[in-house]
Amino acid sequence: MSLLSTSLSFHFPVFSLDEEQEEEGEMMSDHMKDLEEPSNKRVKPVAKSNSLTGVIPQVKTPALKRIGMSISRSISFRTEARPLPPAPLRNRTKASSFPRRRNSQCWSDTVESHDLTAKEIKRQEVIYELTQGERQLIEDLSLVKKVYYEPMLKLDILTESELGQIFGTLDSLIPLHEDLLSRLERLRGSEKTVGEVGPTLRDWFPCLGAYITYCCNQVGAKALLDQKKQEKKVEEFLRLCQESSFSRKLDLWNFLDLPRSRLVKYPLLLKEIQKCTPPEHPDEDTLPEALEVIQDVVAEVNKKTGEAECQFYRRGLHYLEESQRLPEIQQSRFLYCHGELKNNKGQRLHVFLFELALVLTRPADSSHLFNVYRQPLPNALLNLEEIPDGEAGGGGSFRGAFTGGNDKVKNCFRVSSRGRSKAHPYSLQANDSFSKQQWITCLRQAIVQSRDRTAQTSFHLEPALRHIADLNLSSDTEMADHTSR
Repeated sequence: MSLLSTSLSFHFPVFSLDEEQEEEGEMMSDHMKDLEEPSNKRVKPVAKSNSLTGVIPQVKTPALKRIGMSISRSISFRTEARPLPPAPLRNRTKASSFPRRRNSQCWSDTVESHDLTAKEIKRQEVIYELTQGERQLIEDLSLVKKVYYEPMLKLDILTESELGQIFGTLDSLIPLHEDLLSRLERLRGSEKTVGEVGPTLRDWFPCLGAYITYCCNQVGAKALLDQKKQEKKVEEFLRLCQESSFSRKLDLWNFLDLPRSRLVKYPLLLKEIQKCTPPEHPDEDTLPEALEVIQDVVAEVNKKTGEAECQFYRRGLHYLEESQRLPEIQQSRFLYCHGELKNNKGQRLHVFLFELALVLTRPADSSHLFNVYRQPLPNALLNLEEIPDGEAGGGGSFRGAFTGGNDKVKNCFRVSSRGRSKAHPYSLQANDSFSKQQWITCLRQAIVQSRDRTAQTSFHLEPALRHIADLNLSSDTEMADHTSR
């Protein structure tokens, strides 16, 4: 739902843990009372660094992060991702007020004495955090299987096929991370320090190619899970789990999103280890090699996830007229962003900014199906105009639709198409200034890249055809200018 939905490039803050009050929560129903609660500290999913082009700068917004995020500001961008907020819970007097967290422990807490420099201590701390992160991920993935998958199958809450779609290949990731944990633990010497870690990470990181299948499946998995949550028995089961102490107030999707969060954190940890590694250290050459490997993996997972997300939403479009089926929609390989906007009549629309086309839709009755609204616009022909706060939107009155005619209209912009008589200008309103700016940024990016692509295509035409293409483009521009006059 697009690695790796906010700015348009991934930047990840140094990973840190929040100190939270520990308090016992209520255990769920009897059939799950025998579950043991993990005792180690919990590593939170990467906070909205999100997204994800993150480690590898890209022009388009990353998909991995958006899949793990729900942008409550009416828009989901494939850039800085943050974990989905838990579903609203019904008030229960006995429920714990705070999530139960794991016990925090640093490397320094595991050794009685040492004569290391401050820089080397920090290096050992980061390596220890890497190791503990693997252990905690394994515990959480095992917990998901024991607490969610198996009971839901046994109690016929979901069918085996539905569970397979939602959980995907998660089961296969457990031995993968158990392997890395085993390798890292073997590196610890008698003094509980790790010397050379670069070769181990460099050789293991290619195994993360398995994440392509898992992350691509998350697009449809999230849609199906949201749909099944509407059923009372599913909602009740998931609510009981989330209110129980073993869940630490995380919902099922938070757990399913942990592998993605872990994946995008590896480059951050590796860079931190690099900062603490002296020039003469054996890792001096191997750590850059390991970083290059993991960045390539993250970029590939992000690319494939973006393609899967784009394909998923393309399949969900329902065209009311054949003329709406623009070839640019089918040719698009990824989504810049998508989310809710209002038109100048106050109607809520779900807008998709594909790689090559802007599509306005209205959600259909069925989940994740969208009726195409009006005529889609090719990005290469888009004109974008910011509407100053307080100005009416054209073709209707934002003021009358949203403010009762008294207050100023805010957070609006207008899109139109050059040389397309069927496409009238669309005046749209975002929920707030943040969402508006994200839309503006993504639209500008899409317009520039689409026009560059068109220019490159024209350049490779035969000279005579290239002249015709230039002539048509000039004619469209002149016609638009004449019409405006």
